[in-house]
Amino acid sequence: MNPILQTLKELNISEEKIRELFKALTENPMMAMGLISQLGIPPEKLQLIMSTVLSSPSIIKEAVEELGLDFDAVEKAKEALRPKE
Repeated sequence: MNPILQTLKELNISEEKIRELFKALTENPMMAMGLISQLGIPPEKLQLIMSTVLSSPSIIKEAVEELGLDFDAVEKAKEALRPKE
């Protein structure tokens, strides 16, 4: 199991909330940040998740695919957030 998903499940975050979070991540990363704050993840666990993502960015893709969501949507959302030149 993906370490991010495993950590969220260990924190008793429901499958529904996890899917909602990753769906938001694929559609609107800024909205996903708001959802993360609402989940009540202890700071030390959130820091662990963030360091895992920073050291291995592909882990997000793996989690999205494991949840059966569209990773291409994540890439499109990232593009939308990049400043236009």
